[in-house]
Amino acid sequence: MAAAALSLGACATTSHKISPPPETPAAPISPAAQIPAPDPRTLMVDAAMSMLGQPYRFGGAEPGGFDCSGLVFYAAAAAGIRVPRTTAEQLKFGAVVSRGHLQAGDLIFMHLAHKELHVAIALDNQRFVHAPSRGGYVRIDALYASPYSKAFIGARRVIP
Repeated sequence: MAAAALSLGACATTSHKISPPPETPAAPISPAAQIPAPDPRTLMVDAAMSMLGQPYRFGGAEPGGFDCSGLVFYAAAAAGIRVPRTTAEQLKFGAVVSRGHLQAGDLIFMHLAHKELHVAIALDNQRFVHAPSRGGYVRIDALYASPYSKAFIGARRVIP
């Protein structure tokens, strides 16, 4: 027993020098190395897409119900873009873009039989998301499908 105590005591009194691991210099974090801010077009489209299935509501501009310009207003705000609230005002906002040069986030304007002026958000150069009309829901449609194929009257780019 005395031998065991002596050997344990020897362990406690023996000095062992433990060296820290060699330091590696930390690389400075530059602003360029940080994660880039999300693209406003992506933010706008994602906000509109997150509202798929929401009911149409005249004058609506928030989850729970949207009219066409209210969906644009809501989605643009989510991307940090301020657009006017009504379709007529949105038609005058931003830069004109041709149908053949549509990009995600562009506003598409149409004249439909049941609506004098309708606005949607382009997903690409053929598809768009919109709040169609009373009794409808936020959904995706295509410019080549009826009644939209003959309804196009213009487009505006609100995100440069």
